[in-house]
Amino acid sequence: AMGTTYDSGEFEANMDTAMKLADWDNHETRRQAAAKKGRLSGIALSQYIETTAGNPTESAEVEITDDQVIVRVGTQPMGQGHDTSFMQLISEKLGVDFDAVVIDTSDSDNLPSGGGSHGSRSSHIGSVATLNSSDEVIAKGTLIASEMLETAAADIEFAEGAFRVAGTDRTVSLFDIAREARTSTTLSEELRGPLSGSDTHTIEHWSYPNGCHICEVEIEQDTGVVHVLRYCAIDDVGKVINPLLVAGQVHGGVGQGIGQALLEHTVYDPVSGQLISGSFMDYTMPRADDLPMMNIDTNEVLCKTNLLGVKGAGEAGALVAPPVVIAAITDALRDYGVTHIDMPATPERIWQAMQQGQAAE
Repeated sequence: AMGTTYDSGEFEANMDTAMKLADWDNHETRRQAAAKKGRLSGIALSQYIETTAGNPTESAEVEITDDQVIVRVGTQPMGQGHDTSFMQLISEKLGVDFDAVVIDTSDSDNLPSGGGSHGSRSSHIGSVATLNSSDEVIAKGTLIASEMLETAAADIEFAEGAFRVAGTDRTVSLFDIAREARTSTTLSEELRGPLSGSDTHTIEHWSYPNGCHICEVEIEQDTGVVHVLRYCAIDDVGKVINPLLVAGQVHGGVGQGIGQALLEHTVYDPVSGQLISGSFMDYTMPRADDLPMMNIDTNEVLCKTNLLGVKGAGEAGALVAPPVVIAAITDALRDYGVTHIDMPATPERIWQAMQQGQAAE
């Protein structure tokens, strides 16, 4: 109905791998062991696929100084680690030290147009804009190097942060090129000034992160308290730029989702409309001891519609954790005839559902 085509994905493989990680086939044994302790065990699986991007356009600019590469981007990091990813990409692209790359984010004085951060868009739109800007820097640097080294531009190669006359040892570094462009009075006039490149990149196709998450819970029969014992996930975020950052995104998203499923509740006074859960005294957030050890991995299936092959990782855990946790709870309560429970699934709600299930027998 939407005219959308999923360009890549191994959905069945994601599910098979997640089920192996979760030891799905042996859950019945664990369920029986839980029953001997007065607990109800449940397990559930949830597959997801999402469309990323939001605003399809993003801008970037790359400028070379005497000893730094300044990357101006229109996205805004909020703890995701965007700066690290951008620094990694640009240092590899331009062959400079990681620490020589400086990220300038969301400064409208330096970059008037930017789309911000939402919809897992920073990697597959913002990163491409930065790489395109770097290509422009290399192209301009090649022309400057050809004049400095007195050879045709077609004979100039760029690698490992330097321009070289092919087949010789005659080289000039990227930073020396930038210094020459800024200070020279002999270069062609159109090559003088800051060595920089810019790009405004608009995508023609979305990307589709997807995956499979499995949650296993135990519920105390006497109290309705839920214990999330195991959480396994396989996520296909396309090309993984930085595995540690992707793992952090998934862990954080799952933690957020578990909080929504079990704890977090916005409450308003029905008469005045006043928010009465407006502080952490009243609004319960998940703590470390509310969360399980997570067994997560990625299935790296490249996106076919962007330069990097990335799909986005910012929303994976938060999207799928609430439904899979609730599904695991209802699975644990199946003997009570419970097929639905509202979030947050507090001990009180679960206990009441169990009592109603017993009364209906």
